[in-house]
Amino acid sequence: MSNDSEIQPSPEQPSPEQPSPEQIEKDNEGLVAAFEQWLLDAGLSDTTIGRHVDNISFFLEHFLQYYEPVGARAGADYVPEFLGDWFIRKAMWSSEASIKGNAASLKKFYAFLAERGEVERQVVKNLNQTIKLGMPIWLDNMREYMNLAEEDW
Repeated sequence: MSNDSEIQPSPEQPSPEQPSPEQIEKDNEGLVAAFEQWLLDAGLSDTTIGRHVDNISFFLEHFLQYYEPVGARAGADYVPEFLGDWFIRKAMWSSEASIKGNAASLKKFYAFLAERGEVERQVVKNLNQTIKLGMPIWLDNMREYMNLAEEDW
């Protein structure tokens, strides 16, 4: 039985555990800005910083927001789907090199989050292992997709 004194969130409002898309977007903007500063502090070139920031922004703003909004901190669990399928099909600039570049950006981003205490260090270890094991499969997926696309011409 439900206690009438308990306040239940209405279906239209996200629960406190589930931030709204607007809250996620605002949080992501702050994280991306802090990530950019972290890369700058690490002494990376402007070109490299720009590439990492662009990659992470695309992952956060487009992929993690595509189906159901997911915050950056939970996003590491979705990297295989992103690099192994979604990015290949949805990003017109996808290539083997861009998959590798996105993987490098994601590893840096989650290392940054771990350094700040935003995710557990184990998340970074798991992500790095996932990328290491998944990369050959994702590159094969890319080659297969490109071959199918060429056949459609």
